[in-house]
Amino acid sequence: VSMGLDWDVVHSANPRAVLATATTFGSTGPYAGRLGFDGIGQVMSGATYLSGHRGDPMKSFVPWVDYGTAGNLAIAVMGALMQRAHTGLGSHVEASLLGTALAVSGHALTEQAVTAVGRQATGNRHPGAGPSDIVPTRDGHVIVQVVGNPMFRRWCVAIGQPELADDVRFATDDLRGANGPALSELVSLWCAQRTTAEVLSELADGNVPAGPLYSPQQALDDPHISSELMELATVPGVAGPVPVVAPPFRLSDGGGCLGKESPLLGQHTNEVLLSLGYSNEDIAALRTARIVG
Repeated sequence: VSMGLDWDVVHSANPRAVLATATTFGSTGPYAGRLGFDGIGQVMSGATYLSGHRGDPMKSFVPWVDYGTAGNLAIAVMGALMQRAHTGLGSHVEASLLGTALAVSGHALTEQAVTAVGRQATGNRHPGAGPSDIVPTRDGHVIVQVVGNPMFRRWCVAIGQPELADDVRFATDDLRGANGPALSELVSLWCAQRTTAEVLSELADGNVPAGPLYSPQQALDDPHISSELMELATVPGVAGPVPVVAPPFRLSDGGGCLGKESPLLGQHTNEVLLSLGYSNEDIAALRTARIVG
């Protein structure tokens, strides 16, 4: 905006241009123009209210709203480029933090609108299935997630209590969610007698999903993560290659690999502006006006 590059100006200068805009609340409505961060989306979407424990809401440490908004905007830009291939015209695409957070949390909002269930936070337990909880082992913690009657029966067999599959308290996912504390106690007792590796091995043998609770360092050290989901890259300001998370998708022709390293802030400003016809004097004036960095 400081450079006068709103949609009307961009579209007038180049009708094929695609302009991408990310905001907190969108460009229209009562909150348009207000500033905000990832956490605003988290708390206003209902997600934080349903996280943590009742009366003790817990915002996620990872900025999933920020990353989700960037992903949504990238998809929108690709859609705009495909549309331009047919119409010859660009478009203005927008994504907002609150819109992203609401999209991810939408099932809870729709459920509330239809059923008025008034769900409350249940910690790490899932309110609509079970057992689904993070529980301690002899040397760590694991998450066990069981959904659906066939999987529940497999879990009952895996822990040596097949009779639980016929317990009326656990006849459906909804009932297992409602009786989640009892199931969490059962899975906790079973896991507490085993190491994390033993829990994961025995549940995998029974085709029951489970995963270890990792610190960031443990995630880096995991052989599957390090070999399949990380890449070595050059990071500005860091000596030598460092492991970074690979793109979360793959293409059969090899696409999706990391490209050039991320530039430092303003590293290519002069190069880009000179290529657009700005003079060194023009660029110096833009820097003085704090329009570019």
